[in-house]
Amino acid sequence: MSIKNYLLFAFLICAITTQAQNILSQEEAVKLALENNYGIKIANNAVEIAENNTSVLNSGFLPTLNGSAGATYNLDNTEAQFSNGTSTVLNGAESSRYNASLNVNYTIFDGLGRRYNYKRLKEQYQLSELQARETIENTIVQLFSVYYNVAQLSENVDALQQTLKVSKDRLVRAQYQFDYGQNTKLGVLNAEVDINNDSINIINTNQLLKSAKRDLNVVLGNVLEDAFQVDTEVIFALQFQKDSLFENAKRRNVALLQTEKNIAISQLDIKSGKSAYLPTLGLTGTYGWNENNNNAASFVSVSTNTGLSGGLNLSWNLFDGGSTMTRVKNAKVNLETQQLQKENILISITRDFENAWEDYQNKLNIYNIQQSNILTSQSNFERTQEKFKIGQVNSIEFRQAQLNLLNAELSRNQAKFQAKLAEIQLLQLSGELLNVNF
Repeated sequence: MSIKNYLLFAFLICAITTQAQNILSQEEAVKLALENNYGIKIANNAVEIAENNTSVLNSGFLPTLNGSAGATYNLDNTEAQFSNGTSTVLNGAESSRYNASLNVNYTIFDGLGRRYNYKRLKEQYQLSELQARETIENTIVQLFSVYYNVAQLSENVDALQQTLKVSKDRLVRAQYQFDYGQNTKLGVLNAEVDINNDSINIINTNQLLKSAKRDLNVVLGNVLEDAFQVDTEVIFALQFQKDSLFENAKRRNVALLQTEKNIAISQLDIKSGKSAYLPTLGLTGTYGWNENNNNAASFVSVSTNTGLSGGLNLSWNLFDGGSTMTRVKNAKVNLETQQLQKENILISITRDFENAWEDYQNKLNIYNIQQSNILTSQSNFERTQEKFKIGQVNSIEFRQAQLNLLNAELSRNQAKFQAKLAEIQLLQLSGELLNVNF
């Protein structure tokens, strides 16, 4: 096979392999993370438990019903003296008793404690939903941090491979020039050194890329095969103005919403604690069956009783040593703590939002500058390359132009994905992360 045919065959194999690799889009990555990330699964289980706790079966509003039964057997030696003066002696006299009953208990009034506890469970359920949302948001930010790292390294590999290709072309030219006496061996050696350096850079970057892909796979629940690529295109789609975004942050920030739920829970804790100051009124009912099989010494040989009984009971803990008063006081202090935390979070949100907004704007500006720098570096490299071909520029100057273009491409790649991550973090802070399409 000729060299030309071999290169054509190799090119086709590479093209087929590239097409065979699955491209993981950003939308697919988010979908896989939501379905398979273990942290999100654990958070969803916590939400399910909290939802179960809000059931009426866990509210205390329903009555309790329990059944009981028993049996007793006696084998006695009995000496009985009757009132008429006669007596009898029984050896091995048998007797037995059987009973069964159903007992119902229902609390009619408990100082409204059940009502406040039930409301607390509902607030706790909503708090668990917010905690799950926070886990999801943090996972998405982590996902894109790793995803864009893979994307950046992928673009870096492409840039390094293009640099290596140029270096190999330069080596071929230097070798021809040396063979025909137009240049010294130094030009060939310099080209070989540059090829080695470019190859080492590709090896190191490929290793980083493989590690980054493994990190991404962990976030996705380890559901991907090794051969996959990511979408390196980035679209900056922030549709909010600064003021409206800041207002959203004060209303929708998940940390702030959790604190508001904790305030509501603390308020219910105070009311629930105060309910212990009031009396408790309960209803009891029993339906029972009893059968007695007596021995011969008894006047009644067999007796059977069935009956229904019911009653009301009132209890009022007039003084419990001060434990209720202590609980109420502590609940009030905890409410004050939650309110202070809310104020502190609002201050932190204001600071973090200003920092995140400026960081996003700065990184976006840097990316735009790097985009322009690419055009300048590309134009400079092309002109230097033309001059190098006609001998007006030496290999050192050509290599410097080549490295300038490579560094510009690497810096542009870094700036692009850093700007996108800054946008995502700004959306998370404002509570809009889960409302955008990736």
